[in-house]
Amino acid sequence: MASGNCTTPTTFILSGLTDNPRLQVPLFVVFLSIYATTLLTNLGLMALISVDLQLQTPMYFFLQNLSFTDAVNSTVITPKMLVMFLGGAKTISYAGCVMQYFSFVLLTVSECLLLAVMAYDRCVAICKPLLYSAIMTKALCWNLVRGSYFLAFLNSVIHTSGLLKLSFCSSNVVKHFFCDISPLFQISSSSTALNELLVFIFGGLIEVSSISTILISYVFIILTVLRIRSTEKKYKAFSTCTSHLMAVSLFHGAVVFMYLRPVSSFSLDTDKIASLFYTVLIPMLNPLIYSWRNKEVKDALRRAIATNVVFH
Repeated sequence: MASGNCTTPTTFILSGLTDNPRLQVPLFVVFLSIYATTLLTNLGLMALISVDLQLQTPMYFFLQNLSFTDAVNSTVITPKMLVMFLGGAKTISYAGCVMQYFSFVLLTVSECLLLAVMAYDRCVAICKPLLYSAIMTKALCWNLVRGSYFLAFLNSVIHTSGLLKLSFCSSNVVKHFFCDISPLFQISSSSTALNELLVFIFGGLIEVSSISTILISYVFIILTVLRIRSTEKKYKAFSTCTSHLMAVSLFHGAVVFMYLRPVSSFSLDTDKIASLFYTVLIPMLNPLIYSWRNKEVKDALRRAIATNVVFH
């Protein structure tokens, strides 16, 4: 437990991804490339959806918000890591650490809820195609997105408030490349039992509700598709869900592995790799996954390029 004369540290020291000096420059090049790709693809997809009239549908509206959370979440984590690779300061202020954690939780939970909303959207599109426009109105779409951000904000406030109550008397060295909750729990000199319980309860509720929404949506989708006689129409219906299923599998697999387990099972090397996966790689992969086999996005990109060529 914290002693009575314990003072809150003004800075934390991030241990970074690795201490091997030979790996610093190669890793900088690799992660700079990943970060540049992440920003280019996500911001490019957001811009394309904004300007192309044929992409003004609920599906792409939700995808635009997903790209926004990916771009910002990557920016919260990666630039500091890049600085450390080049021998820059590994210190981060106490306030900066708290804000990094707050932003990370806000954006990660937002993505979790948006993926559930996107599953519901696909369910309505496939199961109720004639009523799709009447159900997925612009007002409902905005309310679903606002609701996702609001719930994520409340969740972030709860966990960050719990973090602010912890004392760090024995050490200020965070054995990670960003201020995540597990390594902060490890160096806390006060009890983290309540914080762990909050993470498990609220994280579990969000994860279970999100996965349940996705599973129920896909049960209805599968039942509807199985009743379709045309093989071509079956393939077309399933193909609209493939990208979403890939994104869901990557995201929820990483989140469940990282957070819905006891802090006592925290393994530094393993969890650093897992953290890299959902903080750095998934934000880059999502826009590529959604664009890879998406004919509408490819056609919109061709129209944008053609229009640019004509005007220049």
